[in-house]
Amino acid sequence: MDRLLNILTLTSGLLLLLVLFSVRRAHIRVEYSVSWLLAAGALLILSRSRGLMETVAHQLGITYPPLALLMVIGGVFLLMFFRSSVILSKLRDDNIALAQRLAIVEYHLQTLRDGQPHA
Repeated sequence: MDRLLNILTLTSGLLLLLVLFSVRRAHIRVEYSVSWLLAAGALLILSRSRGLMETVAHQLGITYPPLALLMVIGGVFLLMFFRSSVILSKLRDDNIALAQRLAIVEYHLQTLRDGQPHA
C-alpha cells in the first residue's frame, strides 16, 4: 500500500508541475488550470493522509483504502473530462456561429464592392 501511495504522490506532484509549467508557457488558460490544480492537490492530500483515506473508504463502504482513493481519483477526473467536453461543445457552437456571421459580412462586403444594393 505504501508503494501505491508513493506513486500517487509522485503522480500528483508531476501533474501539479505540468499544469504550472503549462500555465507559465501559455499552453493552458488560467481558468482551466484551476480545476486541474485542485484535482492534483486533492490527489496529493489523499495520498499523504492515511486517516483521511481510511475515512473516505469507510464512508464508501470499501475495505481496502487505496481502492477508495482510486475511485475518488477516477470520479474527480471523470468530472474534469466532462467539464472539458462541455467547454469543447460550447467552443464548437461558437465557432459555427462565428463562421456564419463571417459569411454574412463577406456577402455584404462583396455586394458593396460590386455596387449592387443588397436586399
